[in-house]
Amino acid sequence: MPIISRFNGIVIRMYFQQSEHNPPHVHAYYGNSVAAISISDAKILEGSLPPKALDIVKQWIKTNSTELMDIWNTQIFRYIPPLE
Repeated sequence: MPIISRFNGIVIRMYFQQSEHNPPHVHAYYGNSVAAISISDAKILEGSLPPKALDIVKQWIKTNSTELMDIWNTQIFRYIPPLE
């Protein structure tokens, strides 16, 4: 699973497999916490993150949703920078 971005101790990954299910989402890892978060509305689909980490990830997803959807649709990996 390629790393899409890394910031504030959080690692964002996206599966690149034909079997990966919808809706389009990313996987966020923070310490021992893992969550699958939808790209369209930044809601947790599965798992959990601490509130502060979740807020940062949600903001990052909302800022980069167009690029994330392009990666999901094309399955062409590229790194997305962290929030400034």
